[in-house]
Amino acid sequence: MKHIPNLAGALLGLLFVTFGLNFFLQFIPMPADPSPDTAPHKLFMAALFPTGYLTFVKVLEITGGLLVALPKTRNIGLLILGPIVVNILAFHTFLTKGAGLFEPPVLLISALSLFLLFVERKAFAGLVNRVR
Repeated sequence: MKHIPNLAGALLGLLFVTFGLNFFLQFIPMPADPSPDTAPHKLFMAALFPTGYLTFVKVLEITGGLLVALPKTRNIGLLILGPIVVNILAFHTFLTKGAGLFEPPVLLISALSLFLLFVERKAFAGLVNRVR
C-alpha cells in the first residue's frame, strides 16, 4: 500500500510530461476535429495558440509532471498541476459540452490527481485551516 502513491505520482507525471512534450515535438498524431470553425472550443484554442499562453501552460505541465513524479517534490507538483487539471475538466465540461470528459486520459488524470491530493491531504491542510 505504501508504494501506490509513488506509482500514481509516477504515472501522473508521465502523462503530463508526455502530453506536454507532445505539444512541442508532435510525436502523437492528433485526429482532425470535424466540428465547425466557430465551435466554442476551437475559438478558445485559436486565442491560446498565437498568444503563447498555451506554450506557457505546456511548460508548466512538463515542470509539474516532473515534480509530481518525485516523492519529495510531489506536493509542489500538485500545486502546479491542480489548476491545469481543473481547466482540463472545465474545458471539456463547458466548451465541448461534455464531449471528451469521459475519455481515458481525462479520467485517469482526474482520478490520479484526486488520489494524490487525498493521500497528501495533511500536507495541504495548512492551506485551508485557519491559524489561531
